[in-house]
Amino acid sequence: MAVTIEQIKELREATGAGILDVRKALEQANGDFAKAVDFLREKGLATAAKRADHEASEGTVELYSHGNGRVGVMVEVNCETDFVARSEPFRTFTHELALQIAAAAPRYIRETDIPEAEMEHERQIARTRALEEGKPEAVLDRIAEGRLTKFKDEVCLLRQAYIRDDNVTIENLLMQNVAAIGENIVIRRFVRWELGESTAS
Repeated sequence: MAVTIEQIKELREATGAGILDVRKALEQANGDFAKAVDFLREKGLATAAKRADHEASEGTVELYSHGNGRVGVMVEVNCETDFVARSEPFRTFTHELALQIAAAAPRYIRETDIPEAEMEHERQIARTRALEEGKPEAVLDRIAEGRLTKFKDEVCLLRQAYIRDDNVTIENLLMQNVAAIGENIVIRRFVRWELGESTAS
């Protein structure tokens, strides 16, 4: 099936992919727009995985204040070049991260950042709760692991559901941006303050 210029233009506007990639995706999908989008996403995610070892030392520090100054967020996001650091897509992504941190209050970037002592503490709480609920001894560990998974989904930024689309995690959003922008992107660190919260750890 011949691919039209209109189809190429429409898919390119929707995905931001290059003309050759768009044409190939449409040809592979026999002109099916949804299949072509899926093809480009799969290709992009594979490309994103390959870029993960590229050094990311440029970037930006995004500042965001929410609720008339009740919540403040500072997040550092790195990329490979200054050109990308100043680009609109990268800036939009960093702003979305700041909004996510303000709204969902993660405590860590990834699950490997959670101290083992905290994980063990949460595991004990989950086991005790299951025991108090009258669950059988044989399934306590499985229940505890399920609750730990939920805990990690809540406190780890990369595992959180994106506030604008709960079918997408922040890690998915990151990979989509790596694929679309064409550079490795690293969420380096963040801080979230809330008015009146205790500073004691």
